[in-house]
Order: sequence, then C-alpha cells, then structure tokens
Amino acid sequence: MKETFGSARSGNTTGGRRGAGSGGTPPAPAALAAKVRTLAPSMTRSMQRVAEAVAGDPAGCAALTVTGLAELTGTSEATVVRTARLLGYPGYRDLRLALAGLAAQQQSGRAPAITTDIAVDDPIADVVAKLAYDEQQTLADTAASLDTLQLGAAVAALAAARRTDVYGIGASGLVAQDLTQKLLRIGLIAHAPSDPHLAVTNAVQLRAGDVALAITHSGSTGDVIEPLRAAFERGATTVAITGRPDSPVTQYADHVLTTSTSRESELRPAAMSSRTSQLLVVDCLFVGVAQRTYESAAPALAASYEALAHRHGSRGRP
Repeated sequence: MKETFGSARSGNTTGGRRGAGSGGTPPAPAALAAKVRTLAPSMTRSMQRVAEAVAGDPAGCAALTVTGLAELTGTSEATVVRTARLLGYPGYRDLRLALAGLAAQQQSGRAPAITTDIAVDDPIADVVAKLAYDEQQTLADTAASLDTLQLGAAVAALAAARRTDVYGIGASGLVAQDLTQKLLRIGLIAHAPSDPHLAVTNAVQLRAGDVALAITHSGSTGDVIEPLRAAFERGATTVAITGRPDSPVTQYADHVLTTSTSRESELRPAAMSSRTSQLLVVDCLFVGVAQRTYESAAPALAASYEALAHRHGSRGRP
C-alpha cells in the first residue's frame, strides 16, 4: 500500500528512506573518500567539516578520539557521530577503523595528486589529461560507493518487469534513452518519454509488475519526480539513480543507486561528470538484466545485430 506525499511505502527498508547507518554493511575503507565526495553537498556545514577532515587526513583522524575530532573540526561529539552514521558506519569506532585502513592503503602506494581544474589557456593536451583523470576518478568513486544490494534488487525488478519507464531531463535524458535502447535490444519493453507531460501520462498507466526508473543528479528535478511519484502511487517498483541520496526523488524510490560526481567548474559543468557516473550505473543494470534473462536476451540481441547488419556494410556484427 502506498503512502502519501513525502513518505515511502509502508515497511520499506531498502529504498532511499533508510536511516543512515542503519543496517547493511559499512563501506570499505577505499569507499570512504567517495562517500564523502558524494554526500558532502547534502550535509550541514559542521558535518562537512568533519567529513572533509577525515577524508583529507585519515591517518591523523584515526588517532583521535571522538572528542579530539570534535575539537579539531570545531564541532560537537554528536556532530561527529552523526557524520559517521551518515557515511554508513554504525558509530565513530567503526569510522576510526575504516580511517586506519584507508591510511594504510594510501601509504602502500599512493598515486600522485593531479589537479583537474581546467584553465581557459590550458593546452589541449592538458585538457585531455585532466578530463581523463577526472572521468576515471568519477567512475572509481561511483563503483566504490554503489550499493550492490540495491543494484541487485533493481536488476531483479527490471528483469521481471512487464514494462519499464525511464525518466530523465537534459543530460540525464540522454542516459535514460541509452538504458531504454539497451533494454529494447534484449527484447524488453521500455520507454523513455522526453516530454514531461507524456512521462506523467505514461506513469499513471503503470501498476504492480512494472518498473519506473528516474535519473536525476540533483534529485530535485520536478519533471522527473512527478512521473516517478505517479508510478510509485500506482504500485510500480521504483528506482532512482541520483547523486543526492537524501534528495526529494528518493521519497518515491524503492531502490536508490547513488552516483558520484567531480567538483563542478566553469569549464566543466556538473552535467558532464554526472553523466559519466550515470552511464556506469546504467551499464551495470543492463548487464545484470541480460545475465538474468540470458536465454531470451541472447537471441533478441543477435536478431537486433542481424537486422542492422546491412546498415554497417556487412552481414556480421557491427
């Protein structure tokens, strides 16, 4: 049974409304920095100071008590504990253990720091190097912080769906189209309406057994939230791919897949790096679904290759 505006389904413990740090496995040490980068924008300023301190100096912070870290960051012990829980750890002790592990990993072989700020007068070779490094970091952060339990649940829902609707606007709309065409090529019914009104019209036709998937980096895009809410209220399984795990879109998501993004700059808007991380999540979803539906997916994919072969000047696969 659906809940009203602003709340998730009754009894939902796997979606975006989960209490931070409650249940699940704490993130591995390597995922800590990625979690900080992903969650920092949604934290209070005092919590950001704690998060930035532990990510910037894991070895030093690992040696501090909760009181010491509170004094270092000019916050309170309660803020330190809340930050630890938001990052996915049951308490500060667990966060200290992760910090110690991260420090050990860094000391064993740390890559040289590279600044990814792009200046107007940068040579094109520097632009290529900086963008390549930033893309790699974004993908690594997304992979490290991606909740595989949520991913598996989303894959299972997509594989069994009667129909899937995917919502996205702007750069996220391109990612929505990418997922849709992938699902179509393995014989599944999928739609990615580009018109917001059509998206809502389609969403109200969904029901239990269908899937609605919203893609929005900010998690607050109204044209994406509205159809997801309509699908949610009609019993469809809902999934959100977002860079903000506590954003409004997660109120209507049974399963939340969090993406990472690099720091936005004048010459590199957030849409570029967010699209990179979204495409990784989409590829993970697609491969997972193809694995689960292999007996029907393989011949469907072969048929699509054959149907398009003449457009590529050969009868084999393009």
